Amino acid sequence: MNPKSIFISADHGLSLIYFLQTDLLPRLLEAGVHVVILTDDGLKERIAGRYNHPNLSFEGLRFKECREYIDHNAHALQYWLHFLRWMGGSKRVNTNAIDGHLSQMDHEASPRGKQILPFIHGLIYILRRSRLARAMLVEVQQRLCSPSLYADLIAKYQPGLVVASTPGWRLDRFLLREAASRRIKTAAVIVGWDNPSSYRLSGARVDYMNCWSEIQKEELIQGADWQAERVFIGGIPSYDGYFRNTWRMPRQDYYQLHNLDPNRKLIAYASSFVSLSPNYPNIAALTELIDQDRLDEPAQLLIRLHPNHFIPNSLYEQEANRVRDLIRGKPHVHLVEPVTLGGEIGYYSGEDMPEKASMMAYADVFVTVYSTMVVETAIHDRPIVSACIDIPGGWNQPGKFSLSLSEIGNWPTHLRFREANAGREAFDQEQLCQSINFYLRHPDADRQARQDFIARECTYTDGSAGERTAQFLLSILDHKGNE
Repeated sequence: MNPKSIFISADHGLSLIYFLQTDLLPRLLEAGVHVVILTDDGLKERIAGRYNHPNLSFEGLRFKECREYIDHNAHALQYWLHFLRWMGGSKRVNTNAIDGHLSQMDHEASPRGKQILPFIHGLIYILRRSRLARAMLVEVQQRLCSPSLYADLIAKYQPGLVVASTPGWRLDRFLLREAASRRIKTAAVIVGWDNPSSYRLSGARVDYMNCWSEIQKEELIQGADWQAERVFIGGIPSYDGYFRNTWRMPRQDYYQLHNLDPNRKLIAYASSFVSLSPNYPNIAALTELIDQDRLDEPAQLLIRLHPNHFIPNSLYEQEANRVRDLIRGKPHVHLVEPVTLGGEIGYYSGEDMPEKASMMAYADVFVTVYSTMVVETAIHDRPIVSACIDIPGGWNQPGKFSLSLSEIGNWPTHLRFREANAGREAFDQEQLCQSINFYLRHPDADRQARQDFIARECTYTDGSAGERTAQFLLSILDHKGNE
């Protein structure tokens, strides 16, 4: 085993930003480590073409082989183990987010699934109350569902450490399980703000974790039984570029990019949460306010679609088309469509970080639905409104579960935003109008609350998270043994 070789699983666009667009990778390479990035098989050559370093290699994550194993080896067992892992975190921490997804399963399960669900609910009840049961679940999946898909790569590079962007919540579980079975040290990093409160138990034996904050560390310890000494607070490297203003475009260039009027206030809306409730009511309300010139100052609207809006033949794609129809012919309403590398990386690839950063930086008021962008926008010190305008019946589609936006305010991350008083909430168009007008008149309102919110959620606000996280991973690599 080569103690100076690290595998990094970058199976998602957010992980590409985390690992490849921060100080993390350069610091590992400067330390003399051979880094092997495992990513989408169809994109690895394109991604590799952007980097040239003798100690940097790119390999495929073998998504196809992972799915074949899932489909043809005790598929039902793997499916329910995955679901139990998702739902079975300790009730010592806020479970409102996972309870929402549990309700979705109750509603959308197949007839056969509905027959099994009472038994699954019983297991979830036990898991949420028993640390031993949770440990047994992690061990069962490690022992029963651990194929050897990466033996040749492990033999070729002999890694001393395998790092993933989750502790096995995604297909990375197979790489982490194989590493653990071979007694290779493993680590995970938290790339998403709500990840510790929304996904819970590990999908493999994982030795170490890097998270954003004391808040996330407590969620990991109390909700998923992590040992405190195995969890490191390194901040969030993906946001170092925000703190340093690395990605921000000049204002004039950004306005020209979207044909924006420099004499009008900019209201930005970032779509979110499209899986359980539509964004359309929020967008329609904002569009009407702008189109009818109902705000206190002349304004324009810039709408950013969500990555899920590009899932082919989905309700979300239909919603995106409905938004395009709504804004057609409205000169002061504009649309931003996220760009992507393609493949399975999705629309979170980081290709448009300058677009995101500039949209937040130049918005006079930023509107979203409690999404992670409330954190990102607070970093840019812009006023934030969380719009939660419901539509009767939600998606209004047979068999499709809908969750009222007004019901999600007590989800862990949403609750923290609300309790921090880092922004305002609006549950109808009139409240939305009032909140936006308030911030147009008082752009500095809630500034201290935003700064305090960011300090609690991100920990390091000096752009040092990539460096800190790299040093943590190097310390694991250099540590003798794998206790």
